[in-house]
Amino acid sequence: MSARTGRQRAIAKALTALLPMAPYADIEKIRTDAGAVHMKTLPPTIAVWLATIAHVRHAHTDYEKLLGEGYDRDSARFFVIGAINAVLTRWRATRLLDEDDEET
Repeated sequence: MSARTGRQRAIAKALTALLPMAPYADIEKIRTDAGAVHMKTLPPTIAVWLATIAHVRHAHTDYEKLLGEGYDRDSARFFVIGAINAVLTRWRATRLLDEDDEET
């Protein structure tokens, strides 16, 4: 295993703080997404939050189905807020999605 960078350690710490009970497979996907090149300019805590919301939205809700039914992106996102928060609650997340969050 290669040595971890400071950013990788910060992402790991942010994941542990935000999602203490998330399943390993989900954590690994979120970790990868948070470490992606397009996230490098963001603070690790923000990158983890955005990666978490995107992952939960696509993997654990009907978001894709709503898009397929013709809903626009913003409407589909609105309709899955409750499902996202349900997953975050199961994972004992320290933050939930607010419908007024602009970064989602």
